Amino acid sequence: MAENEIEYEAKGTYEAALEKSRQIEEDIKVNPSKYRVLTGDRPTGRLHIGHYFGSLQNRVRLSKMGVPTMVLIADYQVLTDHDAFDQISQNTKQLVIDYLAAGIEPGENTIIYPHSYVPECNQLMLPFLTLVSNSELSRNPTVKDEITKSDLAVVNAGMYTYPIHQACDILFCKGNVVPVGKDQLPHLELTRTIARRFNKKFCKKTPPVFPMPYALLSKTPSIKGLDGSAKMSKSLGNAVYLSSTADETAALIKKAKTDGERVITYDPVNRPEVANLLMLISLCNGQEPEAIAASIGDGGSGKLKSVLTEALNEELRPLREKRAQLEKEPDYIRQVLTEGAGRAREIAVKTLDEVRSAMNMVI
Repeated sequence: MAENEIEYEAKGTYEAALEKSRQIEEDIKVNPSKYRVLTGDRPTGRLHIGHYFGSLQNRVRLSKMGVPTMVLIADYQVLTDHDAFDQISQNTKQLVIDYLAAGIEPGENTIIYPHSYVPECNQLMLPFLTLVSNSELSRNPTVKDEITKSDLAVVNAGMYTYPIHQACDILFCKGNVVPVGKDQLPHLELTRTIARRFNKKFCKKTPPVFPMPYALLSKTPSIKGLDGSAKMSKSLGNAVYLSSTADETAALIKKAKTDGERVITYDPVNRPEVANLLMLISLCNGQEPEAIAASIGDGGSGKLKSVLTEALNEELRPLREKRAQLEKEPDYIRQVLTEGAGRAREIAVKTLDEVRSAMNMVI
């Protein structure tokens, strides 16, 4: 284990992950081809502005910097806690439209694919399951939280093995950078554990098969739902979708929760709903939330919502125009998926061959 890896493991804290993330950000500017990003979404519905500001813009930035990027559509993982399997195919295509409209460009450096079409990746589940104990899965805080939020009467085994499937998604392509929020760090730590244990057990006399993946922590603050909920969410119906029209966006923002104070100030602790709307304006126009609040002054929530509506509709206007055009090109969307799946399989076949060789299973 390299010296910097030993130091990182010894600390094992959020602060250590944050510092490593900063180091990677700086190195990417100089050595983008040194990294491979694995990122993606579950096809449970269309993407909203929380995704746009929280992840899509960052994916576009990384791919344009020349970082090899794998954009995963995690269709199998929908089955763990959703009954909307009848919508998976349509949702998958809508995700691709959102990706392309946001500026992700499939090509030599960027692959968009559904993991159900990469069976070699999923074959890694069996050896990876032998490297993790039941207790490790049961005490994973992210798994616990997802089980609680799912409100399932019976928790299926897929919920517990969800982080192992994520490890397959990251390691099959030898992804070494995964953009995540703080709440996803436990999943990534389990991936690192699996990679470390596989290399230690099966690669004693050969170079390690898997690199250690690191978190690229999001710099965007968590975006609350328009109803004041802790998080903007498809399931809570408190989101502005990328596919929403300008009029639909205005109607949604008009109903956004604020407070009774006339003078607008940026105070995330005491006025979280107002602060959230100010932060959204800031993400659109680049001004500081405090300056935006000062310019609105005693205009009240009506003025605040008007400014946000105008800023957000202007920010999303090019995306929505491109999205409308892509909706008319179903054959191209299908082509992006099939070509992406084919390229992902090429990578997965090579990795699975290395895994078989390391485990002495070559015939």
